[in-house]
Amino acid sequence: MVIEIRDGSEVPIYLQLRNQIVSGISAGALEPGEQLPTVRALAAELGVNAMTVSKTYQLLKQEGFITSDRRSGARVREQGPQDGTLTPESREQLRVLAAEAKARGMSRKDFLAMCGAYFGEE
Repeated sequence: MVIEIRDGSEVPIYLQLRNQIVSGISAGALEPGEQLPTVRALAAELGVNAMTVSKTYQLLKQEGFITSDRRSGARVREQGPQDGTLTPESREQLRVLAAEAKARGMSRKDFLAMCGAYFGEE
């Protein structure tokens, strides 16, 4: 999986990294049980501070997407969170996206169709 960090983005690097890993899990680019790079290796590869990657891994672990321990490192969780909910932060992002779409004149139908396409519906 290729991870790209946008330096000029308003989204903090740790969240960009988190979002791309979650997208990779959702798309199947990261398989259950797959070993993630070490904090140091990923930080060096991306040219970011190791604490940034560590913060991302801690957040992903807290959210239930990965597991980690000192001996085996970070791995994609075999069974990710299946509670059918979004985090409060994700709900807020969705609210803002819906508001932006409405303010730009997008119809509800078109917005839901776009959501469906990203969700994997045809």
